[in-house]
Amino acid sequence: MSEFDQELDACGLNCPLPIVRAKKMLTRMASGEVLKIVATDPGSVDDFEAFAKQTGHGLLDSREIQGKFHYLLRKS
Repeated sequence: MSEFDQELDACGLNCPLPIVRAKKMLTRMASGEVLKIVATDPGSVDDFEAFAKQTGHGLLDSREIQGKFHYLLRKS
């Protein structure tokens, strides 16, 4: 995964908490900064795709690594 400005550990949290926590962190970040999120909820894959489309934030990367889901979101 490429570089990021802040990281959110959402492991062990179920929907909608990974999105809620990511949204909260993004509000404190500057436009263009990248947030890395690590989650264990398989439902987060669809959730983060929908979140990016609805908010205009860029979903730069989404992948599963050893049972954890990793996302890179660029704040719009």
